[in-house]
Amino acid sequence: MVDTARYRDLLEKRLSELHERLHEIDEALDSHQSRDWEELATEREGDEVLERMGSSGQVEIARIKAALDRMAEGEFGYCVSCGEEIAPERLDLVPYTPFCRNCADRRR
Repeated sequence: MVDTARYRDLLEKRLSELHERLHEIDEALDSHQSRDWEELATEREGDEVLERMGSSGQVEIARIKAALDRMAEGEFGYCVSCGEEIAPERLDLVPYTPFCRNCADRRR
Protein backbone atom coordinates (compact mmCIF):
# COMPACT_ATOMS: atom_id res chain seq x y z
CA MET A 1 0.00 0.00 0.00
CA VAL A 2 1.36 3.40 -1.02
CA ASP A 3 1.68 6.15 1.59
CA THR A 4 -0.22 8.76 -0.43
CA ALA A 5 -0.04 11.40 2.32
CA ARG A 6 3.75 11.35 2.17
CA TYR A 7 3.83 11.61 -1.61
CA ARG A 8 1.12 14.28 -1.61
CA ASP A 9 3.31 16.40 0.67
CA LEU A 10 6.32 15.86 -1.60
CA LEU A 11 4.34 16.69 -4.73
CA GLU A 12 2.68 19.78 -3.27
CA LYS A 13 6.04 21.07 -2.01
CA ARG A 14 7.61 20.55 -5.44
CA LEU A 15 4.61 22.19 -7.11
CA SER A 16 5.04 25.24 -4.90
CA GLU A 17 8.77 25.38 -5.71
CA LEU A 18 8.05 25.18 -9.43
CA HIS A 19 5.42 27.93 -9.31
CA GLU A 20 7.91 30.14 -7.47
CA ARG A 21 10.65 29.35 -9.99
CA LEU A 22 8.36 30.11 -12.94
CA HIS A 23 7.38 33.41 -11.34
CA GLU A 24 11.07 34.30 -10.97
CA ILE A 25 11.70 33.32 -14.60
CA ASP A 26 8.81 35.51 -15.78
CA GLU A 27 10.17 38.44 -13.78
CA ALA A 28 13.66 37.93 -15.20
CA LEU A 29 12.31 37.80 -18.75
CA ASP A 30 10.37 41.03 -18.22
CA SER A 31 13.25 42.91 -16.60
CA HIS A 32 15.51 43.55 -19.60
CA GLN A 33 15.77 47.18 -20.61
CA SER A 34 19.20 47.45 -22.19
CA ARG A 35 19.62 49.60 -25.28
CA ASP A 36 23.12 48.34 -26.09
CA TRP A 37 23.09 45.77 -28.92
CA GLU A 38 25.77 43.57 -27.37
CA GLU A 39 23.98 43.53 -24.04
CA LEU A 40 20.69 42.79 -25.79
CA ALA A 41 22.26 39.83 -27.58
CA THR A 42 23.65 38.47 -24.33
CA GLU A 43 20.30 39.02 -22.60
CA ARG A 44 18.51 37.22 -25.44
CA GLU A 45 20.77 34.18 -25.04
CA GLY A 46 19.98 34.19 -21.34
CA ASP A 47 16.28 34.54 -22.13
CA GLU A 48 16.40 31.41 -24.29
CA VAL A 49 17.85 29.45 -21.38
CA LEU A 50 15.20 30.85 -19.04
CA GLU A 51 12.44 29.99 -21.53
CA ARG A 52 13.66 26.38 -21.75
CA MET A 53 13.75 26.18 -17.96
CA GLY A 54 10.23 27.56 -17.85
CA SER A 55 9.01 25.03 -20.40
CA SER A 56 10.50 22.11 -18.50
CA GLY A 57 8.97 23.48 -15.30
CA GLN A 58 5.54 23.62 -16.94
CA VAL A 59 5.88 20.02 -18.09
CA GLU A 60 6.78 18.93 -14.56
CA ILE A 61 3.83 20.92 -13.15
CA ALA A 62 1.46 19.10 -15.52
CA ARG A 63 2.89 15.74 -14.43
CA ILE A 64 2.54 16.62 -10.76
CA LYS A 65 -1.06 17.77 -11.23
CA ALA A 66 -1.84 14.51 -13.03
CA ALA A 67 -0.34 12.56 -10.10
CA LEU A 68 -2.44 14.56 -7.63
CA ASP A 69 -5.51 13.78 -9.75
CA ARG A 70 -4.64 10.08 -9.62
CA MET A 71 -4.43 10.40 -5.84
CA ALA A 72 -7.88 11.96 -5.69
CA GLU A 73 -9.19 9.07 -7.79
CA GLY A 74 -7.46 6.45 -5.63
CA GLU A 75 -5.24 5.37 -8.52
CA PHE A 76 -1.92 6.82 -7.40
CA GLY A 77 0.92 4.33 -7.17
CA TYR A 78 -0.50 2.06 -9.85
CA CYS A 79 0.79 1.97 -13.40
CA VAL A 80 -1.66 3.62 -15.83
CA SER A 81 -0.56 1.17 -18.51
CA CYS A 82 -0.59 -2.28 -16.87
CA GLY A 83 -2.28 -1.57 -13.53
CA GLU A 84 0.53 -3.08 -11.45
CA GLU A 85 1.75 -1.30 -8.34
CA ILE A 86 4.66 1.07 -8.95
CA ALA A 87 7.66 0.19 -6.78
CA PRO A 88 8.06 2.57 -3.82
CA GLU A 89 11.73 3.03 -4.78
CA ARG A 90 10.60 4.37 -8.17
CA LEU A 91 8.04 6.67 -6.58
CA ASP A 92 10.72 7.94 -4.21
CA LEU A 93 12.80 9.01 -7.22
CA VAL A 94 9.98 10.27 -9.45
CA PRO A 95 6.83 10.63 -7.34
CA TYR A 96 4.70 11.83 -10.26
CA THR A 97 5.51 8.89 -12.53
CA PRO A 98 2.43 7.22 -14.02
CA PHE A 99 4.34 4.11 -15.11
CA CYS A 100 6.02 1.15 -13.47
CA ARG A 101 9.61 0.49 -14.50
CA ASN A 102 8.70 -2.17 -17.08
CA CYS A 103 6.11 -0.03 -18.85
CA ALA A 104 8.38 3.03 -18.74
CA ASP A 105 11.18 0.98 -20.34
CA ARG A 106 8.82 -0.22 -23.07
CA ARG A 107 7.79 3.37 -23.86
CA ARG A 108 11.39 4.44 -24.59
